[in-house]
Amino acid sequence: MKLHTYLNYGGNCREAFRFYEEHLGGQITMMLTREQQPNPEGAPPEWKDSIMYARMNIGETELMGSDVPSDRFQPMRSVYLSLNVDSTEEAERIYALLCEGGQIFMPMEETFFAFRFAMLRDRFGTSWMILHERPRP
Repeated sequence: MKLHTYLNYGGNCREAFRFYEEHLGGQITMMLTREQQPNPEGAPPEWKDSIMYARMNIGETELMGSDVPSDRFQPMRSVYLSLNVDSTEEAERIYALLCEGGQIFMPMEETFFAFRFAMLRDRFGTSWMILHERPRP
């Protein structure tokens, strides 16, 4: 059994995945618009360029996503993607990128369990925890 994360976006899935690919070292393995699907005539014309299905690898994780109508889209609530990094510098770099235009829930800081830890929602509506853990005893 394997558990994957599937994210919905309010029309900016392509932008979000390209951003994650560029800044988080991800690799997009598939991106399909509604116009590219086998029976595109069922999709409203204004949705032809929206993403029906996207898939990417970030580190050891596979992330999937798609666009949904803006009236159905809501930013993530009570769920976070937890991104563990190997250095304080990398944590700070990613934090700066993801919080730009987003909402900070807990600023980047040192904690008893981490050299750096932060919680935020990026401008695409995805909630993140960024963590550079302290070694476990």
